[in-house]
Amino acid sequence: MTEVAQSEKPAMLFHMVPGAPRPVAPFSHAVECGGFVFVTGQMPDSPADTGVLPEGVVQQTRNVMGNLTTVLKAIGLGLDDVVAVRAYLTRFHDDYGSFNETYREFFPADRLPARTCVGVTGLAYGALVEIDLIARR
Repeated sequence: MTEVAQSEKPAMLFHMVPGAPRPVAPFSHAVECGGFVFVTGQMPDSPADTGVLPEGVVQQTRNVMGNLTTVLKAIGLGLDDVVAVRAYLTRFHDDYGSFNETYREFFPADRLPARTCVGVTGLAYGALVEIDLIARR
């Protein structure tokens, strides 16, 4: 019987980003493994005002995308490296259209990441939107 060499697990890097919003739970801002970067869902607050949210899904979406951009930039990536997005909306039927219009502002029409968007019953801080993503290094 021949032995098959077992491949080593890829190294993982755990990132806590200075200047990004303070986590609302025990997690890293991003984790890298095997050439992919998994960015934790970001909330619509700001690093300066933890838990303070702007009114409406449009501004909350802009804040979330800004927070995601902060995390990506700190580890040498940008939105053009994003391959998949998951978005969570608490008022899905009311906010889906406005969310989509705002979200589109951040990606070129010919480079939209794969995406899932779901309605949820609640998010931290009573937020209307939360987004996580996967990027490729």
